[in-house]
Amino acid sequence: MNEEGRIQSSGAKGKAVPEKDYSKYFEHVYQGPNLKEAKRRGKEDVNYHSDFKIDEQYRGLGRGRKFYIRTYGCQMNEHDTEVMAGIFEALEYEATSDVNDADVILLNTCAIRENAENKVFGEIGNLKHIKQAKPDVLIGVCGCMSQEESVVNKILKSYQNVDMIFGTHNIHRLPAILDEAYMSKAMVVEVWSKEGDVIENLPKSRLGDTKAWVNIMYGCDKFCTYCIVPFTRGKERSRMPEEIIAEVRDLARRGYKEICLLGQNVNAYGKDIDGLNYGLGDLLADIQKIDIPRVRFTTSHPWDFDDRLIEVIAAGGNIVPHIHLPVQSGNNEVLKIMGRKYSRESYLELIGKIKAAMPEVALTTDIIVGYPNETEEQFQETLSLYEEVAFDHAYTYLYSPREGTPAAKMKDNVPMCEKKDRLQRLNKLVGDYTERALSHYLDQEVIVLCEGPSKKNDEILAGYTEKNKLVNFKGPKEAIGQLVKVRITETKQYSMNGELIEIIKPVEV
Repeated sequence: MNEEGRIQSSGAKGKAVPEKDYSKYFEHVYQGPNLKEAKRRGKEDVNYHSDFKIDEQYRGLGRGRKFYIRTYGCQMNEHDTEVMAGIFEALEYEATSDVNDADVILLNTCAIRENAENKVFGEIGNLKHIKQAKPDVLIGVCGCMSQEESVVNKILKSYQNVDMIFGTHNIHRLPAILDEAYMSKAMVVEVWSKEGDVIENLPKSRLGDTKAWVNIMYGCDKFCTYCIVPFTRGKERSRMPEEIIAEVRDLARRGYKEICLLGQNVNAYGKDIDGLNYGLGDLLADIQKIDIPRVRFTTSHPWDFDDRLIEVIAAGGNIVPHIHLPVQSGNNEVLKIMGRKYSRESYLELIGKIKAAMPEVALTTDIIVGYPNETEEQFQETLSLYEEVAFDHAYTYLYSPREGTPAAKMKDNVPMCEKKDRLQRLNKLVGDYTERALSHYLDQEVIVLCEGPSKKNDEILAGYTEKNKLVNFKGPKEAIGQLVKVRITETKQYSMNGELIEIIKPVEV
């Protein structure tokens, strides 16, 4: 922690400390988020650090203690949780799934929707009884919500049971933040609003041993008017290709069957590195040579989806034929207000290129309804675009303003009743097309990566096809974590049922 981020609240006056300086025990650490800083996109070089290690002074900090992390939001947050869990374990903490049994409780938060934030504030309130019963328990709030000034101010004012707040850019500082929180009487707040570095070699405690997330870049520079992510995640910063490839090779050696390459705008990969003529398509081409059965990536922005990327995905191999390509709206005026930087026509042209190269590709998307000034006629254009593309599925959302974004200054002039009506009509269309896409699989044989028991029935196994279709089937426990062949016997609106044909044995090399 630098000196600017510290506020000296008290200390002994006039007394010499002969051997050890205890003054830091009385320091109050406060470095809150700053929206103006988060908006800036300077020309500073990105520094790459591969020397992460646990300092000697923090070793054994968690001995005899347990940690619990609750994760909200996207895959990036899930991966951040894996990193924090890895750091906790390196500090000798033990993981627990029981919040009441934990000595440190972290809420890894999401800021993308107001609903998500309200859930977190509710959970902070629910944790008060744990703090009252066990005052030594540390409660922390991290992730994207921590990067918002309004959130930090609200916690400081109303939630005194929180001991520490830190952001998305300084996860690697977790050992020091924990140590500070144990010593400090006041809430420890350390949120960096600007971050230009990439930290390699962070420990990870993977959430499973079948599928793995691999970050290839951080941040976003698109600044869509509704989105808080460019402020909470910072500027675009790509990892070096050799670091990513080494991580994927390690996962392949450890027997992982699927990886998903992550980035807020994943197909902008490499564009921020001067002198590197190497994009996502090139990275995927190199990963195609690695012996791992399935490779996915998310999330794409249509603006950066180039011909090289289409060419590599179409080549097949271990790159799955499923593309998630958020459109958000089918109307040009709404897209312009959203700051999406493409038109309905250019989006459909891109879809045409993808389908020409991959006629059997599965396409999914994101759509927001009820954006400021959206008319019924403009909404109808979204419905017509959906029908023209014939997406396999879509994730749909009601527009809600996020403080600090340009859209929050616009008049939210679509009545809630109209928003809900549009969402209902859109979801009906989405459901019809999803059901139609799945109906084509009836009596077909598909390859499923079995992830474990179904969420609804422990007697049934579940997994996904390469096109991300959920399949439920009966089978032995040995099928879990394996690729299996299944014959589809029933298709529903959002899932399929089948019968196991065989467990596919790995080819011996």
